[in-house]
Amino acid sequence: MLDGVVVPLVTPMSEPGVPSAAAAEPLLSAMAACGVRRLMLLGSNGEGPLIPYDVTGAYVGGVVERWRALVPDGVIMVNVTAAGTQEAGRRAADAAAAGADALVSSPPTFFRHRDDEVVAHFAALGVHGLPVVAYNTPRSTPLNRSIVEGLLELPHLIGVKDSSGDPATLALLISAARPGFQVSQGDEHHLTDALRAGAHGITPGIANLAPRLALDLFTTRDDQAQQAVNALTAIHQIRPGVPAVKAILHTRGLCPPHTSPPLAPCTPTELHNLLETVAPAEHYLIQPATARPRS
Repeated sequence: MLDGVVVPLVTPMSEPGVPSAAAAEPLLSAMAACGVRRLMLLGSNGEGPLIPYDVTGAYVGGVVERWRALVPDGVIMVNVTAAGTQEAGRRAADAAAAGADALVSSPPTFFRHRDDEVVAHFAALGVHGLPVVAYNTPRSTPLNRSIVEGLLELPHLIGVKDSSGDPATLALLISAARPGFQVSQGDEHHLTDALRAGAHGITPGIANLAPRLALDLFTTRDDQAQQAVNALTAIHQIRPGVPAVKAILHTRGLCPPHTSPPLAPCTPTELHNLLETVAPAEHYLIQPATARPRS
């Protein structure tokens, strides 16, 4: 599941806060044409925690159906992170019913939880019959050695996406991994370092804009590719997060600019500055699909 590049896909919307599989069609086709195989839906780049669970099932189902047609051997993981285990369970049930291949979850948000509570949360996600990936992010209870040891005892727990940015945490995860348990680096500034250290894959948000660059970096472990990723992440100094990525994709005919409240679209000035920032990397940027998808 985590071997290679996972694109943490933005969520195309028909209007603010309303995810739309139909609106995702151009972006999905472009991703398939680039050679992407693995997608993660409704993560932080996908605005998942801002979207009510009762409108995500139809979106996930539509994306799964289209991705199966574009990339028959492709993988779709769905983030189900929520403030509590019951809410995450509702999201997980909808994702499973929609045909997802795996679930992704951070520890429950808002509160800091005890180690045993975090392990119990991930154990509860096993009832949905899908593999589960733990998502380690500083926004919630961070994974420590005790939690990791507990997670490794769960047979349905198949890996971790680590976005902590902490080399020691990444090293702990890699060293502790059992057979069948994979580690993916989510910190965009340390992708090559993580791969050289033994990470199995990468999950960079900037792959929404430059998927071929992410694929090349995974293959080459090249410092020049890492520098190109670093340069593209400068967009977040103009406007942090999802609105910047969606604004750029919109100019390329790949995704509406709508975001989920309280996120607001980019201003005209922000968009102008964003386009100036990414212009030197035009040869890396995703284009609308012009070729037939792979079969």
